[in-house]
Amino acid sequence: MDILTQYYMGIKAFHVIAFISWMAMLFYLPRLFVYHVEHKEKKEFVSVVKTQERLLYKAIGFPAFIATLTSGILLILANPSLMSNGWLHVKFLLLLFLIAYSFSLEYYRKRLLNDTCKRSGKFFRAYNEVPTVLAILIVVCAVMKNFYPIFTIGVLLVFVVICYTIMKCKKKD
Repeated sequence: MDILTQYYMGIKAFHVIAFISWMAMLFYLPRLFVYHVEHKEKKEFVSVVKTQERLLYKAIGFPAFIATLTSGILLILANPSLMSNGWLHVKFLLLLFLIAYSFSLEYYRKRLLNDTCKRSGKFFRAYNEVPTVLAILIVVCAVMKNFYPIFTIGVLLVFVVICYTIMKCKKKD
């Protein structure tokens, strides 16, 4: 594992870049879902959106997810002492939620592709806030090397207020 230690900072930089790329998909794909469901009567438009959804998930998001996961594992192999830090365990838990969210986007993408998704634009607007909350908490854990329960509760409360506001907002024509 000497080679991993030697290239630790390079692997870490790659990990951050891969995470940013994965997050780009997690932020944008639900926005495409909003356009998709709110303009489903425009067949040509939806056809273009379906192509964008597929490419975003398959060509950018999923490879970036694999790169993030692989580089994260390499970082731990290079520095196993990281496993003794409580903040990393919290980060792993948040990561599991982010992975589940990522796979849920593929589930919704396939449902939208087959025109069987019954979710609304409001749902996808609110759902689009999930990766933001998780990214904030993951980055705070990773940068601060600590877990802050009060901060986490505050972020979750803001998330609930935002989602409530989105769901209650009336659409302007």
